[in-house]
Amino acid sequence: MADEMRREPTFFAKHFGPVGGFGITFKQQFKKVITEEYPEQPRPTQPRFHGRHQLNRHPDGLEKWVGCELCAWACPADAILVEGAGNDDTPLEEGGTGRFSPGERYGRIYQINYLRCILCGLCIEACPTRALTMTNFYELADDTRGKLIYTKEQLLAPLEEGMVRPPHPMVAGMKERDYYQGKVSGATEDQRTYAESIQGHTDTDEPEVEAS
Repeated sequence: MADEMRREPTFFAKHFGPVGGFGITFKQQFKKVITEEYPEQPRPTQPRFHGRHQLNRHPDGLEKWVGCELCAWACPADAILVEGAGNDDTPLEEGGTGRFSPGERYGRIYQINYLRCILCGLCIEACPTRALTMTNFYELADDTRGKLIYTKEQLLAPLEEGMVRPPHPMVAGMKERDYYQGKVSGATEDQRTYAESIQGHTDTDEPEVEAS
């Protein structure tokens, strides 16, 4: 019965069947080739792309980061190192260290190990002050392990117009909650005078930090 159901292949199936699989390859030869000219012409990322992290500032230049360490606790890859310190309003001539953020604490040391980081964004969700966000910068590859451990100085957002590099006092009459309610629009003249007197520079001397 099985022999009766077998049929001899037709002439075309017998002679052209073995090359039928090349049909897809043949069709591709006539399609337009799309080549991405990377890195000369990087492809733009989506607006919510999770790239390199950034530590943000308030409009007067003080840091939003308060050294709470919640981002380090939330990181599933244990890629974040945080060390907080207290703001010190004691005059510098008396041994004070100055103020770097509103409130009691600021982040003295911050490191992200991009050999471990999986860019999941859980640290961003954990941040209560929106001090830590993620940029669209994704070119993080390097040939040295040490260069993939980013420090606070590398992650801190550059100064924009109207900002003064800390340490300097808070805006006169403002409290910590006023900063997070958006009541501070920029540095005051008193803050600029203070920063210039102790640092010998203005906001134009801020070292450039690559950002995207």
